[in-house]
Amino acid sequence: MMQPAATHEGHEAQWSAALHAAGRRVTRQRLAVLAAIDRLPHATADDAAAAVRAGLPQITVQSVYVVLADLTDLGLLRRVETPHSPARYETRVGDNHHHAVCTGCGRIEDVDCAVGHAPCLTPEWSPGARRMTIQIAEVVYQGLCDDCRAAVPSHQPATPQE
Repeated sequence: MMQPAATHEGHEAQWSAALHAAGRRVTRQRLAVLAAIDRLPHATADDAAAAVRAGLPQITVQSVYVVLADLTDLGLLRRVETPHSPARYETRVGDNHHHAVCTGCGRIEDVDCAVGHAPCLTPEWSPGARRMTIQIAEVVYQGLCDDCRAAVPSHQPATPQE
């Protein structure tokens, strides 16, 4: 797992080393995409493109999509797919964590795995199913965040009766 660095330079040094190890050139475009996703965890490709274009206005949106796909294939980014949302990206890779999605505002938060190892769920196979070795089980929690719950009176926590 890539450990968080204390500085932007620390991140760039880690990313550069990982790109070199994967046989990729270290480019401003790749580093800009990694930095954008690191600053905006769970960003969509369009969010990443807007952030990257603020510093590199000449980069095309298509180029950002290509870089996102490549960095995901290399394991430097993780693609997160949640219900009713475009794919999102994060730099938190290499661990077994999940996501909680607010059904009100769409905010996504990381949730550490309660089990701690992958896969954290073991399937009960249906009769006649062709079994496979499960490597990853992705869990998406859905509910209302505190802000959305507070905004909807019917979702207020019950007050204890005295």
